[in-house]
Amino acid sequence: MLTLIRPALSLLLIMALLTGVAYPLAVTAVARLAFSAQAGGSLVRDAQGQVRGSALLAQPFTGPQWFQPRPSAGDFATVSSAASNLASTNPALPTRVQASVATLYSAAAGPVPLALLTTSASGLDPDLPPAAVLYQVARVAKARGLAEDQVHTLAMNQVRQPLFGPPVINVLGLNLALDALTSAR
Repeated sequence: MLTLIRPALSLLLIMALLTGVAYPLAVTAVARLAFSAQAGGSLVRDAQGQVRGSALLAQPFTGPQWFQPRPSAGDFATVSSAASNLASTNPALPTRVQASVATLYSAAAGPVPLALLTTSASGLDPDLPPAAVLYQVARVAKARGLAEDQVHTLAMNQVRQPLFGPPVINVLGLNLALDALTSAR
């Protein structure tokens, strides 16, 4: 019996070390070498080098001087990240949407884009379609005392085309660029 248990335990220990220690360390080392920014969390830093967030996670911005991201049912907390869109039969959905419309609606801009009213699958989507960002340009420009065309140009300069899907704008990156523009005046 011992002749069967000893090799089995030895194999278990070797495999645990290989797959539980050596392989993860090797993958981490390759990732840090080949994709250092992504492996470090895709951190976004301001002009002073302070970390302001991650390009992969949405964060809340309060006040009319900021571009707003999609709503988050988990209040932008990564711990509660999960599918967060309410069912159409849930009475909380119209209440939340009406609150968002009341905050964002502008008669001059027309109906609020759907991306600003519905949460993403994770509740942490950092990107918005350009139309949802452009909807907010007049409000942000007025709050910052900037010309609308200047803020529009800044927003359009932030558009990126992912490998798959429609063009998007990272809200954190846009707000940092907006802050840099405002402080440069």
